[in-house]
Amino acid sequence: MDLRHSFAALLLASSLCSAPLAYPQSSGKYVGQYRDDAEPEIVYSFFQEGQDLALEGRRIPRTPLHAISQNVFTAPENKARFVFLTGAGGEVRGLRYIVEGPHGKEESTATRISGQPEHNHFRPYSREEVMIPMRDGVRLHAVILRPTDTNRPLPFLMQRTPYGVDGSTSDSINSRYTELAQSGYIFVMEDIRGRYGSEGKFLMNRPIADHHDPNSPNENWIDETTDAYDTVAWLIKNVPDNNGRVGVLGISYPGFLAIESGIDPHPAVKAISPQAPMTNLWIGDDFFHNGAWRQSYGYDYAIGLETSKENAFSKLKEDAYDFFLSAGSLAGDIRRANVGVLPTWQGFLDHPAYDHYWQVRAVETHLTKVNVPTLEVGGWWDQEDMWGPQAEYAALKPHDAHHEVFLVLGPWNHGEWARTTRHLGDLDFGAATTDQFRAQIEAPFFAHYLKDEGSFDLEDTASFQTGTNRWMRYSHWPPKESVERDLYLASDGSLSFDKPKGDDASSFLSYVSDPADPVPYRRRPIEATYAPGGSGWYTWLVQDQRFLGNRKDIATWTTPVLDHDVTVTGDVVADLFASTSGTDSDWVVKLIDVYPDDPSLGKMSGAELMIADEIFRGRYRKSYEHPEAIPANQPEEYKFSLHGADHVFLKGHRIMVQVQSTWFPLYDRNPQTFVPNIMTASPSDYKPATQRIYGSAQHPSHLVLPIPAK
Repeated sequence: MDLRHSFAALLLASSLCSAPLAYPQSSGKYVGQYRDDAEPEIVYSFFQEGQDLALEGRRIPRTPLHAISQNVFTAPENKARFVFLTGAGGEVRGLRYIVEGPHGKEESTATRISGQPEHNHFRPYSREEVMIPMRDGVRLHAVILRPTDTNRPLPFLMQRTPYGVDGSTSDSINSRYTELAQSGYIFVMEDIRGRYGSEGKFLMNRPIADHHDPNSPNENWIDETTDAYDTVAWLIKNVPDNNGRVGVLGISYPGFLAIESGIDPHPAVKAISPQAPMTNLWIGDDFFHNGAWRQSYGYDYAIGLETSKENAFSKLKEDAYDFFLSAGSLAGDIRRANVGVLPTWQGFLDHPAYDHYWQVRAVETHLTKVNVPTLEVGGWWDQEDMWGPQAEYAALKPHDAHHEVFLVLGPWNHGEWARTTRHLGDLDFGAATTDQFRAQIEAPFFAHYLKDEGSFDLEDTASFQTGTNRWMRYSHWPPKESVERDLYLASDGSLSFDKPKGDDASSFLSYVSDPADPVPYRRRPIEATYAPGGSGWYTWLVQDQRFLGNRKDIATWTTPVLDHDVTVTGDVVADLFASTSGTDSDWVVKLIDVYPDDPSLGKMSGAELMIADEIFRGRYRKSYEHPEAIPANQPEEYKFSLHGADHVFLKGHRIMVQVQSTWFPLYDRNPQTFVPNIMTASPSDYKPATQRIYGSAQHPSHLVLPIPAK
């Protein structure tokens, strides 16, 4: 899910506290184009409109602005303000853009580049609302938008979503899907079953039914694949001037719905793009990672979708760290929420292990053939669904006889490729990689398969290699040319490609993990996941890890300063040998790029940037389905993937690995004593434990790094 507003969209999203005034004698001199200094791909055009100004941009609809002082203009019902700046001679030289955000004022600047504004060239679209019947009689609400400047048959582009489609307009389509909207499609935005304007019952990540069995009752053969099929069948028959082809795309939950539309698809579905799709909610996506429950997210998300037919996400009035620490386990969260036991929470309570409940919700097991060309999209720092696109690609690729499965991995957080930006947190990638993806890959993909226009030249995988900050093309992911090398965690805190020689008695690093004082996963205070106005949730994966200071419950290993570049391209695997004085434990492993202390690097000087990371719940070391207690004070092996990376640790940097046993409240605390169900653990179950990470000849903890062969 992605609830953020883009930088430009904040113009239309905030609320204004000052009444507008008119200053007609000054507004005309501000007309022109202004280039954003931090995001040079964003250009603001100001037009004179009566006594005031109007704003447009390549992805900004025409927006009236009103003067609230001689040189300050704002949009109606908006806290965003443009403050025009003049030089000593009175000439207009630029502006400051100010937004009242959740953490105070956020400011950006833009430089005037022309006295002549430029229109955004939005394509006009008509809008129609319909109710589309499904095979069981339930009707789904959809908005259909069609270009009004052509009568030629066009393909459909469809997005199905639980987040509401009422706001879908000509302006929103042009702003959000700029390249696709200018190309021209019949856009269909549909509320899924039980959400917003659609009838029926909503079921979170509805399992794929055996709808091929004619003897099954209706409720057993209705799922998102059949709803997608029925929607497409109705569109083809009832919407005039279509060319008989349908493409489906979406990010996050809509990404899950996009891949479902390619399972037993309607014949008219000719291309799909699941982007950051929710794929397996227990193994690697939204709700669990390797059995560790994502506490703050699982709590917030269920409230957001299951307490109302419309979005109703929680608004914590305190630091989420304090809230979840005082609540305890999920059972305590439910008591504090005071909204009853929501269906998804009941699923967490009843099914903490990877049993049938979660297995039937897993998508990748159904990807046994390539029915339609598929473009999977993901971000290296996706805080919600980084695992999904890589898992779906891996499931589909063995069946890709006609080379119709593609993968794009960019330097983005969850859904960021929908925006125009060259940044993520303090990172600057030197170009708007988001615009590059949409213009050079996404738009050509759909044009090729839905319109027979142009060529689509992506052989297989496009990956943005961080560190060097350049796009790479690979014939397969992970690249088969990479060679695995083991990076060992030595007992003296060093990292080396040389295997250790010591014994277990002395060759380890240890720390005490205390559930009463868990390691925070991001800087505090921690807002609700989708806090009104914004949240640190979106960029925590690129947050400088130095904020953790010198905590004693984190073990750290570091290389010397690198005398050459080290490239890691492919899946990174942690192979830990560890013991605990308790009978259960979580293991968090983080691969970190340590930047040199160099003032020219700005905020990245000395920074510790996570490149790959993951958690593993120790009780599942032998089986995801059948948890077992950990023998106290005995070394056990924990081998798990940190997932893909394409990164160059540059000469002059250092490589760091950290291991810890809490990551709170992103993940619930492991009691560190084995209990049948952590979801209902009582306060007395949570106990400190001494953890050891071995770096001995017998138990050589290491990371498996995929390094391209020279």
